[in-house]
Amino acid sequence: MEKWRAADRLLKFSSRFASGTKLTCTIINYDHTHPLVSECCFFPIPFYCCKSKQGKYFYSVATTVHRNPLFSIISPDDISYFKTLLGERGVVQDALALDAANTDWMGKYRGSSKLLLQPKNTEEVSQILKYCNSRCLAVVPQGGNTGLVGGSVPVFDEVIINVGLMRNILSFDKVIVSGVLVCEAGCILENLISFLDDEGFIMPLDLGAKGSCQIGGNVSTNAGGLRLLRYGSLHGSVLGLEAVLANGTVLDMLGTLRKDNTGYDLKHLFIGSEGSLGIVTKVSILTPPKLSSVNIAFLACEDYTSCQKLLLEAKKKLGGILSAFEFLDSDAMSLVSSTTFLGTENHGQEVIKDKHGQDFTSIDLRALPLEFWYSYASGSIFMENLEAFLLHSVESGLVANGVLAQDINQASSFWHIREGLPEALMKAGAVYKYDLSLPLEKMYDLVEEMRVQIGPAAKVVAYGHLGDGNLHLNISAPAYDDNILAKIEPFVYEWTSKNRGSISAEHGLGLMKAAKIHYSKSPETVQVMASIKKLLDPNGILNPYKVLPSSLLSQN
Repeated sequence: MEKWRAADRLLKFSSRFASGTKLTCTIINYDHTHPLVSECCFFPIPFYCCKSKQGKYFYSVATTVHRNPLFSIISPDDISYFKTLLGERGVVQDALALDAANTDWMGKYRGSSKLLLQPKNTEEVSQILKYCNSRCLAVVPQGGNTGLVGGSVPVFDEVIINVGLMRNILSFDKVIVSGVLVCEAGCILENLISFLDDEGFIMPLDLGAKGSCQIGGNVSTNAGGLRLLRYGSLHGSVLGLEAVLANGTVLDMLGTLRKDNTGYDLKHLFIGSEGSLGIVTKVSILTPPKLSSVNIAFLACEDYTSCQKLLLEAKKKLGGILSAFEFLDSDAMSLVSSTTFLGTENHGQEVIKDKHGQDFTSIDLRALPLEFWYSYASGSIFMENLEAFLLHSVESGLVANGVLAQDINQASSFWHIREGLPEALMKAGAVYKYDLSLPLEKMYDLVEEMRVQIGPAAKVVAYGHLGDGNLHLNISAPAYDDNILAKIEPFVYEWTSKNRGSISAEHGLGLMKAAKIHYSKSPETVQVMASIKKLLDPNGILNPYKVLPSSLLSQN
């Protein structure tokens, strides 16, 4: 068919490359009626952690965390108050339910809370916090508990406040002001995506954990996602929010205006603060109209430099339809293709093959998935531009080989390669994971230097969101080993800091990286953050031990 002409042309060039050629692959993605793939959010994996007699170790390199002795211990009178406020069903003390709420999604962190509260509205959240603040009871806000850095579970015996019962869509304006959604914090992301799909709009955020994660938690962690390349971060999409401070004060910042320059835009303090400044209870978010079609190309490049150049060309020539530009290196491709993840026994997907029957994933590739979204009305024009772009990329040497998805099943198979990496790493053994943001030209330098640093003791596997400079660096080894860890840290943090990167691109700081914030922020900046925390939460009850170093907060 004429529509798939580009794929045929691309595959004609595959004979130029032996199966041992070192390549880099790209997946290109376009706008579509409904998402074919979620943002890659990692599956549960093992993690190196331990516990001392004096406190808890939660970092890759052990850092001891002590319980703040100023925090009160829950009492029977406290339980009675909460039951009066919330009713019996709103106060959870069941051991099985608490076990799940005390343990993070990846099984890395575990608290010892004896109480979970389930408010049904903002007023109840306000009353809970007012009481806890007066009693100096530490609390941890919790939504879907899908975080990856220990930010959504207790460290010790904090009271868990879960907003999952606050799940109402309050309004949706698709006529006067295009696509403004107002909802409560406990709305599950996938439910919002389905609601908007029926209305002809899409969420600017899509995550692998969308079936469990909640919009309040997404906003509180400034979740990234696959669509960030096209729609930006939640700092741009969130028009307003409602938040409750530690003392119970409700801040109504639930505006729906695109432009409002009246003083400080305080909502940005709460976007990404991980519940350490207040609990987000309502959100207004700008949602874009849904476009009609999607297509995905899975491309191979010979080296990382070609990947960078291809991204630049894609932005120049396909910027209007480019929605995702992902990256997998050759070791990542080798790892995922060596597992059964791509076989028919898993997910019902066939191994990807080109028109000659060659297993595309058997080539030793670096991989770049790119996704393109476009409307049916302009589909033929976009497809012509896409085909011209891909053909030019092959003829100019930027692309060595590639496949353009011929149907939704093959498109899904492309994304199973990308999303299968965390599972493949888990099957391979122990893994040390780092979520970093780096200047694009420096991103793969860290991977290569880490391979020299580690030597033959472990394998360095790299993938991530090339479109926004987010590298997921993984060191895979047969078992956790202190000698390997000593080669990784603090090297990875020092290297990132030296090259003016961020030690947390999209997963937050949580408990895992709170003590390491100085690698990305100046002492003066961190001190201002601590001052804001002290101002809004003088007793420090909101999500303690997270985001900022405990030693700094105790000094304040």
